[in-house]
Amino acid sequence: MSKKQALAGITRREALLLAAGASMVVAGGVVLGGGAAHADQKMIDDALMKLIGDKKPIDGKISLDLPQIAENGNTVPVGVTVDSPMTADNYVKAVHLFADGNPSPEVASLFFTVMSGKASASTRMRLAKTQNIIAVAEMSDGSTYRAKQEVKVTIGGCGG
Repeated sequence: MSKKQALAGITRREALLLAAGASMVVAGGVVLGGGAAHADQKMIDDALMKLIGDKKPIDGKISLDLPQIAENGNTVPVGVTVDSPMTADNYVKAVHLFADGNPSPEVASLFFTVMSGKASASTRMRLAKTQNIIAVAEMSDGSTYRAKQEVKVTIGGCGG
């Protein structure tokens, strides 16, 4: 049986589960193989360069809703809101979240359109240790904004 024939019998859900499992194995291997290394400012700068180029984010417009102290780093709630009218001429295109003390600094990218109505979202993240959470918003006019807040973690969620 060819590879194509074998994959033809897999449902979409099964394919997604296989892909998720494979990415967890790859991510787990990177974290385990790399030791207890954590992101540094250069890693964050490199990730930002890939996303927004050489634009310099301005402080403001972003509100972060994070706990000051996270009892358990396995599941830390984060909310982000960007002050924007969300009109065709002025809206938030994306918000990127980074954690500067995790093995990989990229946490999430949240994408918005005019139809979103409001540039606001919430999720949960895993934090390895006490660190800064950085949000960078990309606006439709090409400008970028940033916000940063420290979260103190008592029990690390990334094996720490």
